Amino acid sequence: MITAPFKQAGALFALALDVLVALPKRPFQTKEFIQQSWFIASVTIVPTALVSIPFGAVIALQLGTLTRQLGAQSFTGAASVLAVVREASPIVTALLIAGAGGSAICADLGSRKIREELDAMEVLGISPIQRLVVPRVLATMLVAVLLNGLVSVVGVGGGYFFNVVIQGGTPGAYLASFTALAQLADLWTSEIKALLFGAVAAIVASYKGLTAGGGPKGVGDAVNQSVVITFMLLFVINFVISAIYFQVVPQKI
Repeated sequence: MITAPFKQAGALFALALDVLVALPKRPFQTKEFIQQSWFIASVTIVPTALVSIPFGAVIALQLGTLTRQLGAQSFTGAASVLAVVREASPIVTALLIAGAGGSAICADLGSRKIREELDAMEVLGISPIQRLVVPRVLATMLVAVLLNGLVSVVGVGGGYFFNVVIQGGTPGAYLASFTALAQLADLWTSEIKALLFGAVAAIVASYKGLTAGGGPKGVGDAVNQSVVITFMLLFVINFVISAIYFQVVPQKI
């Protein structure tokens, strides 16, 4: 019982390696990749856009009040936009990808597992990882990167509206401070985070789906576990990437 978590961690890492090995194998499941990309985007794009608006608004309102108290209102735009692009947009993307897309992947693979479809595929000499898991992982990574861009745009737009219209900020100062302090590395780091978050969410969901058992209840438990595990891993990965970023990339002053 004590070693069970370590065994699961090892099995999850082994699945990630199997997915990496299966990536260059042919034939590539193009149709499955397109279908999964469209499905994941369809279940995540609207909730992600709706969630990003209050995220940008809350950040703008909080930072606007704080900078006014400190007498640094000219830096409100920079602080708001950098907070959205660097941290808020990857986190929002990760939460929606794991909660909506990852749970759907886990439920799909888990239902196939309890119906013994995966065993039948292996009997026929078809690798479930190459046929089912790889397209889902790539589709999730692609959608995560695109959603991260959407969240950044919507969040920055929402922050601009609430700071300029609601709090009476100056549009010129908002934009000028952003362009003065922001840099392209911020956007690239955000996209890399989203890419890794999508890969982790898809691999964890696939692992829990492939190992589901115990009928429909077991599939439901696997979905819940995949979401919780993904959230925990994503916050750890986000901290590590942010720490590396601030050590490697010089910041504007």
